[in-house]
Amino acid sequence: MKKLFAIFANTLLAALLYIPLGMALADDKTFSEAELDQMMAPIALYPDSLLSQILMASTYPADVNDAVKWSKDHPDQEGDAAVKAVQDKLWDPSVMSLVAFPQVLAMMGEKPDWVQNVGDAFLANPDAVMDSVQKLRNKAKDEGNLKTTKQQKVIVEKQPSETIIIIEPANPQVVYVPVYNSTVVYGTWWWPHYRPWYYYPPSYRYGYGSAVIGGIGFGIGIGITNALWGNCNWGRGHANVNINVNKYNNINVNRNKINANSRNSNWQHNVNNRRGVPYADSKSRKQFENKRSGADQRQDYRGRDAQRAQARTTLDKRAVNPAKGREQLQGSGGDKARSSVNKANRNVAQGKLGNNQRSSSFQKSATGKTRDTRQAGNYSNQSKRSRDNALRDAGKANKTRQDFNRGNSSNRSMQNRSSANRSGGAQRSGGSRGGGRRR
Repeated sequence: MKKLFAIFANTLLAALLYIPLGMALADDKTFSEAELDQMMAPIALYPDSLLSQILMASTYPADVNDAVKWSKDHPDQEGDAAVKAVQDKLWDPSVMSLVAFPQVLAMMGEKPDWVQNVGDAFLANPDAVMDSVQKLRNKAKDEGNLKTTKQQKVIVEKQPSETIIIIEPANPQVVYVPVYNSTVVYGTWWWPHYRPWYYYPPSYRYGYGSAVIGGIGFGIGIGITNALWGNCNWGRGHANVNINVNKYNNINVNRNKINANSRNSNWQHNVNNRRGVPYADSKSRKQFENKRSGADQRQDYRGRDAQRAQARTTLDKRAVNPAKGREQLQGSGGDKARSSVNKANRNVAQGKLGNNQRSSSFQKSATGKTRDTRQAGNYSNQSKRSRDNALRDAGKANKTRQDFNRGNSSNRSMQNRSSANRSGGAQRSGGSRGGGRRR
């Protein structure tokens, strides 16, 4: 009973200390305007179709990580052929589309934390993300660094309340991925404590000459037909990403077909492709986690939330109030509770030690030899070490049975020697030699 009380008390103390920490870790992760501008600067000047694919794919960071590795292992794969080569993967189709652009995946592989932040921000507040993109494009245009070239078309649409800038490939079937210094192309950066990062791909692989000092540079164009099936839908203060259904179905030939009567369809995040990566804010958790197929059987993918819920459920069943318990653990009440737990642990340990001491005393009285007393002391020390490592040796059934058999054999040997001592001097002397020389 004392042992059970000690175990329960230790568990309760750990739970009471763990729950407040877990709740703190569950705080919402939100992004300020400065953070969004910093985050979107490296990709805001990409063509709309490529930008939309990056936004969608970043909501599946585990898949992106796998795609980055695949692209490194297949350096000659690009365009539609690369997308078709990964159709057997279980990645989200938006991630599959990015293998058409090895340069983009190389950039995303450099900053996996950035990838997840982009996805979390886009899921939590897509309007704010798209507003940041438009602000960055307008600043680049005002600086004279965003304009129509032979690689891209820059379309400016002035609306009553806003100016929309659209970027399209000059040739719909050839996409050039721009490269630029995001700390220069937008002019003097307006958030000094949130400066953006930039990525220069290797020129030997992607056809870039000298590093871009100012403005936008382009490398070798990548030919595509259906690899890019997403696009940005701007305007009226609300922006989102939509899907060209025909292109989507033509490139995703084996699965993931979209059944829609319209030519375009709004993109919807597929929680089943999230692969257990936790959502950063409560809104996204509430919106997506309950939609996961087989959610009741996949609680283990929910990380700390599942552990906290299980701990709270266990305490509720045992009529334990964590908040009240934490109050009781403060001050002298906490000292008293911890002292009680420590005392219970000592009682359990001393109870086991007492049994070993009695066993040692029996062995000494049976043989009457000092060396046997030291041997019994060794048994006691072994018992103490065994008790200290009880959890480590849990489940070692064979060792336990061997120890048990050796104990029985030792007891029978002691009893035989005791009988021999009573029977005669010669036998008693032989028993002494046998017991005294054993090491």
